[in-house]
Amino acid sequence: MSWEIVIGIETHAQLATRSKIFSGAANAFGAAPNTQASAVDIALPGVLPVLNRAAVELALRLGIAIGATINRRSIMARKNYFYPDLPKGYQISQYEVPILAGGSLAIVLPAGEKTVRITRAHLEEDAGKSLHEMPGSHAALGHGMSGIDLNRAGTPLLEIVSEPDLRGAQEAVAYARALHALVVWIGICDGNMQEGSFRCDANVSVRRPGGPLGTRSETKNLNSFRFIERAIEFEARRQIALIEDGGSVVQETRLYDPERDETRAMRSKEDAHDYRYFPDPDLLPVVVREEDIEAVRRAMPELPEARRMRFRREYALPAAEAAKLTVSRAAADYFEALVKASGAEPRLAANWQSGELAAALNRDARDVATCPITPQALGALLRRIADGTLSGKLAKEVFDAMWAGEGAPDAIIEKRGLRQISDAGEIERLVDEVLAANAKQVADYRAGKDKAFNALVGQVMKATGGKANPAQVNEILRRKISR
Repeated sequence: MSWEIVIGIETHAQLATRSKIFSGAANAFGAAPNTQASAVDIALPGVLPVLNRAAVELALRLGIAIGATINRRSIMARKNYFYPDLPKGYQISQYEVPILAGGSLAIVLPAGEKTVRITRAHLEEDAGKSLHEMPGSHAALGHGMSGIDLNRAGTPLLEIVSEPDLRGAQEAVAYARALHALVVWIGICDGNMQEGSFRCDANVSVRRPGGPLGTRSETKNLNSFRFIERAIEFEARRQIALIEDGGSVVQETRLYDPERDETRAMRSKEDAHDYRYFPDPDLLPVVVREEDIEAVRRAMPELPEARRMRFRREYALPAAEAAKLTVSRAAADYFEALVKASGAEPRLAANWQSGELAAALNRDARDVATCPITPQALGALLRRIADGTLSGKLAKEVFDAMWAGEGAPDAIIEKRGLRQISDAGEIERLVDEVLAANAKQVADYRAGKDKAFNALVGQVMKATGGKANPAQVNEILRRKISR
């Protein structure tokens, strides 16, 4: 019998506030260890936390974007556990009444669109970070030593918990990508996975199709989409093999080792009662008013789904093309600026952004936000395609020169002599020369061999250094051969 893989994802998104969630310490990455840990962050005696209003407003943005219920009154709680990077002995979080409940997120799969339900999203503070002697760890650590960096302690987090609606690693990655794109789009998180701004925990179980949910394991702190996919695939295989061998899956927390491509046990998985949650006596309930929600709603950007539908409606783009162009807010902004700058057909702009531009960005591992060619510059190139100055092939040569930093398209065209030949008389003269020199290929074409025609087109293009207008060459060739 086949097995069904059941997955729920818990995501920790670091909120893009200037200061931490309960103190005025800087919320910035990359400072020297323990230089951004205030007395509040490490709970020295006599200090009191004060909730950062900006963190609440960013949480409201997500609630509006996913259609969640925004609890008008939510509670901050203490989650009690002991670990070296948690000097308080507890983490301030939310448990019984989170700020957001419910909601959903649409993901695009090869078979179509799927809606993933969101269970909840709650505010909490991050813990510190343990540094061990290993490649990439802090240079000050001596042989066999570990260190604690408390800079991250108190960083505002929004933990977003999905229902177990995902089936298989590919669906899980599609969900993680969609959520990542959304939190970056609405400006609540920078999404930098390498710096830990967006981390996923995968809850994985297996069952026979239609059967009850199996015992789940939780693989922690997956900070790349590739690791999410590989960790889930390994964990599913491990659980299936264990059950088929007569064993049983135990509820536990696991870590993924990318070098060995395997998960391994970290500790037994705690239940909520193990953390002894209770309301934090130093913090009042979080009260959200209707006017707070409306103020956030008015400041929200156009959401991805709305923009996708507008692109299809206003620019007559296919669904797949609109989805590509709205994969990020920066990509969508670039496209609209490109359409405006070029004055060309939106489909031409879409084809170039999804084709040549996307390939160059991917080759150089760059994002559209840091693209060396502005939409205005690319728009100028598309104008030269539209007015017949350049063929598609010549335009690609100009694009490559622009990418290399050689300047504006018009300057490159003049410098390299790339202007397309559209003079009908000149093309006719060249066609006559090619027909006279290639009588056999003309006869082959008239005998029904279509490849011979392509060869003749190639000869004309070769004679013009690829500068002849291809459409005119085809039309004139067919007209003359048919006489």
